[in-house]
Amino acid sequence: MTAFSLVFFDVDSTLVTIEGIDELAAGNPMVARLTEAAMNGEIPLEHVYGRRLDAILPNRADVEGLAKRYVASMVYGAEETIHALQTAGVEVHVVTAGIAQAIAPLAERLHVPAARVHSVALRFDENGTYAGYDRESPLTKAGGKEIVVRDIRAKTAGPAAFVGDGVSDLETKPAVDLFIGFGGVAVRPRVRDEADVFVTDRDLRSVLRHLLG
Repeated sequence: MTAFSLVFFDVDSTLVTIEGIDELAAGNPMVARLTEAAMNGEIPLEHVYGRRLDAILPNRADVEGLAKRYVASMVYGAEETIHALQTAGVEVHVVTAGIAQAIAPLAERLHVPAARVHSVALRFDENGTYAGYDRESPLTKAGGKEIVVRDIRAKTAGPAAFVGDGVSDLETKPAVDLFIGFGGVAVRPRVRDEADVFVTDRDLRSVLRHLLG
């Protein structure tokens, strides 16, 4: 039995131990600073999303490389956690501002159907050169994850929970019945202080005691 019909997961620093955009930036300090500021809620996401990509200009090969690093950097217990929830009948979704093409192999490895993966697609030209991103996606803006969660909940009845590490995840708290802050990779003070539950165990299975009844 489970107390929740829906459970949503962030990706970066939640399902994996890395921040994808920083991996693509290859140590660019400006990009790292913008990422940290956005994750801590110091700068609205829409003020940094395009700036970071314009600074990096990731090509198709870069994103394919990131996809492999995502799979290689799953947090402890990620596969078991998703499996346990799905076995219990929970509808699991991934909600992230991460790059769709890089997230897809990770989601496949975790057996999350593509229709339940909500991310931001990049565009490339015929040579594989970066040509922009989906500017219409709410996930590139502050409050975007809440919009996505509310839209899904409107179609699926039952209690819902969200698991994430950043302030963009915390913004979903009004839209779910339980917000779990995951501090196993990175501890964000505001998330720690405002989450319904905050876990610091590096093993993602630590969230299951709050999700499975």
